[in-house]
Amino acid sequence: MTAITRRSVLAALAASPLLLQPAWAQTALKISHQFPGGTLTEGDFRDRLTRMFAAEVEKRSKGALKFSIYPGSSLMKTNAQFSAMRKGALDLSLVPLSYAGGEVPEVNIGLMPGLVTSYDQAYGWKNAEVGKELARILYDKGIVMLSWIWQGGGMASRGKPVVDPDDAKGMKIRGGSREMDLMLKAAGAAVVTLPSNEIYAAMQTGAMEAALTSSTSLISFRLEEVSKALTTARAGSYWFMLEPLMMSRSVFDRLPKDQQQLLLTVGAELEAFALKSSKEDDQQVANVYQKTGSKVVDMNPAALKKWQDIAKTTAWKDYSEKSPSCANLLKLAEKTL
Repeated sequence: MTAITRRSVLAALAASPLLLQPAWAQTALKISHQFPGGTLTEGDFRDRLTRMFAAEVEKRSKGALKFSIYPGSSLMKTNAQFSAMRKGALDLSLVPLSYAGGEVPEVNIGLMPGLVTSYDQAYGWKNAEVGKELARILYDKGIVMLSWIWQGGGMASRGKPVVDPDDAKGMKIRGGSREMDLMLKAAGAAVVTLPSNEIYAAMQTGAMEAALTSSTSLISFRLEEVSKALTTARAGSYWFMLEPLMMSRSVFDRLPKDQQQLLLTVGAELEAFALKSSKEDDQQVANVYQKTGSKVVDMNPAALKKWQDIAKTTAWKDYSEKSPSCANLLKLAEKTL
């Protein structure tokens, strides 16, 4: 065999992960998230979803793909996960997309106040222009979307329920994203910035008086223990968060095509479980808080419109002015309203 021929064969092997990977090869992947750990059948549904994903992919790949799951930010800090995936230092994570807004401004659209107000609208994004463009942006930034997971959210309060914008005046409130904070500030609130797994301590000490977060987090982080009132998402909300299961593109690209497709297929199949679980938690959170004696109220259309009007002139405007890319995403998202 000539040197040129040998080089040609080696080059072909290097370009083909299928040829390089023997049939018995096993790929071990790590999934990180910030939520409390549980089991396949018990606990926070976001942790359960990662376990269901891992079990199903391992089964269908006949053990070629295996996963270790690290709940409760036990592998790395919450806000380090997105960046780690982009660098290939973390394989997968289920994380609120807006947490990465400082790194990739476009993703703040995943928690834009009043832009998504129902699950039907939220889950329509994936196949709409806005979803396709957001997925493209993430792919270009080194992230592959596996499961589109949306959650409605409500507000737990140490004192009175917060329904109308006037109710928020003078209160220290956690919004969950820069855009949510802009709306709250315009309503007269003082904003507090921290991830959802740190809300309990802040409310316990009084450093924060109220917090917006998903219905599931309102339950999982036991915020009923430090709250006296709850505004639910049962009747609609201006707080809908996209917190998908994502994968490092550099890790994804190293896998054979059949394994890539398997990951995408199982991820998509679990979206129905996520939707069902989110809706159940919107109702369950009310039951949990009522049992502790908290005053439980629902958002109403009139109050929702007031919040949305504030958001349009603050958060939406600020976001669209960041870049042509952000302006285009917002335009596409408004088509789904």
